[in-house]
Amino acid sequence: MQLVVGRIGRPHGIRGEVTVEVRTDTPDIRFAAGAVLVAEPARLGPITVAAARWHSGRLLLLVEGVSDRTGAETLRGVVLSAEVDDTEAPEDPEEFYDHQLRGLAVLTMSGESLGVLEDVLHLPAQDLLSIRRLDGRELLVPFVLEFVPEVDVAGGRVLIDPPAGLLELDDLPEADVVPIDPEG
Repeated sequence: MQLVVGRIGRPHGIRGEVTVEVRTDTPDIRFAAGAVLVAEPARLGPITVAAARWHSGRLLLLVEGVSDRTGAETLRGVVLSAEVDDTEAPEDPEEFYDHQLRGLAVLTMSGESLGVLEDVLHLPAQDLLSIRRLDGRELLVPFVLEFVPEVDVAGGRVLIDPPAGLLELDDLPEADVVPIDPEG
């Protein structure tokens, strides 16, 4: 199983270091020197960590085979994943790996079935649950305690308490699209 652990940002300095947007609670393990990470896009990987250090609250990586800013720039935007055992789980019972959540039934607090949790989207502002509704449409719900008060992996379900109007937004007809004339 592959677990997304980070995304490479901009180069740092002139010696090939890159910044990393960390997406793991164990960066010291996942980004240890010698760690081999899967890259997306695959043509840029695998990536082997030569060194890692923290600088001003940001993780900096030196990647084997990259020794200058130009090489570091080619890695910008690469998503990094680590191979993990399917049975591995976070130590904190309130944290979950994406693969643990995919396929869970999604219910409202009143017990109404909404569909199946299809994916967890890791966006810059916050994580979203992508739910495949019973009618096949997608519903996006912010993955925050206020809207997702219970995740029961063993029970195979996620309870959501959607804000007023969220489920009704799904029922609005698509707006007419008016093309914009580029000539003005």
